[in-house]
Amino acid sequence: MTRIAATAALAALALLPACSGFGMAPVLGRVGTKSTVAAKSGFAGRTPALRQGAQRRPVQAAAGAQMMAGGYNIDMTGKVAFIAGVADSTGYGWAIAKQLANAGATVVIGTWPPVLALFERGLNKGFGEDQKLLDGSDMKIAKIYPLDAMFSNPSEIPDDVKNNKRYAGLEGYDIESCAAAVERDFGKIDILVHSLANGPEVTKPLLETSRAGYLAASSASAYSMVSMVNHFGKIMNKGGSCISLTFIASERVVPGYGGGMSSAKAQLESDTKTLSWEAGRKYGIRVNTISAGPLASRAATAIKKGAAGERNFIDYCIDYNIANTPLPDPLYSDDVGRAALALASELTGAVTGTCQYVDNGMHAMGLAVDSESFAEYVGKQSGAPWDDWKPSVGFEKHGLPSPYEAAEEAAKVA
Repeated sequence: MTRIAATAALAALALLPACSGFGMAPVLGRVGTKSTVAAKSGFAGRTPALRQGAQRRPVQAAAGAQMMAGGYNIDMTGKVAFIAGVADSTGYGWAIAKQLANAGATVVIGTWPPVLALFERGLNKGFGEDQKLLDGSDMKIAKIYPLDAMFSNPSEIPDDVKNNKRYAGLEGYDIESCAAAVERDFGKIDILVHSLANGPEVTKPLLETSRAGYLAASSASAYSMVSMVNHFGKIMNKGGSCISLTFIASERVVPGYGGGMSSAKAQLESDTKTLSWEAGRKYGIRVNTISAGPLASRAATAIKKGAAGERNFIDYCIDYNIANTPLPDPLYSDDVGRAALALASELTGAVTGTCQYVDNGMHAMGLAVDSESFAEYVGKQSGAPWDDWKPSVGFEKHGLPSPYEAAEEAAKVA
């Protein structure tokens, strides 16, 4: 795998379905407790793992309940959290919802109208272990609202959307109307989570992105946060917390992350600072964003999906991170969920206008140790500190199939 291809794999973080205006950003649920071997790919003689996002780190899963009882108790009882962008149990939005529910918060969800019925059927059937809280009970969602973040108020909804059968029987799914409905049902809220994005041309290079595609990405992924803070800020208690999800492509070049999505994420991060000032002074609330690493969420696997039995774009993305991060571990959805819980709690009551990186340190790296350009040099190194620096360390640590061993075997055969 070339360095460019590996770097491009990081793009899967946004991993948005190319749907109208309300894609799902990567959740706190368990998609699997660890990466699993699913099918053979092009690696000679090996079966590389098709990565699955896991909810909990093994040690934390066992100790979680004890930490809640014996450590610093984050009590969100009586707090209401509105989370926009949840439509299944495999992304960061769901993970954040679970961590807030673990702390006692009332969880309210906003879901893209075309997938609302599907999500509700899933909830009625139950999401199994994905839905389990630390006390063994199932997470309860107080209410689900239809929400299409492409529209700030009813006047912006075009007739073709109103008449679309996927929106049949639904109303009040613009941001302003949704906020009004939440206020009627719950009064004030305390936490607002923006876990959504969409880039209809995300697979196109920026140079080939149309004006319409570029503006659509910005509208769905960045301006939607501005509009949500504007309308939901009015119904938030002072001291409340607004959180969004971003990606490292906002500040570093990630080849393959196109369609204007890198620009949209940069806008989102810049707006976070300005919103922290304006919403802080106007509503007394905090605004932060989390730059999360890659997770094999449902939305992530929708980008450049491999054929049956082949690895997806996100699989390479996860491998790239394990090989090159300061903490050579898979990223778990609850890593982001816990960070969001902290940002929503009194622990960070004086923190606003920030971008919090939750990516095992990937943002700090300036050189990929698995780069083909350095393969010969790295291969010659042994002993301290190189035994801890080689790209295979994380795979060995977690017992995961290593693409680097496979490549070495293929080279020997050749």
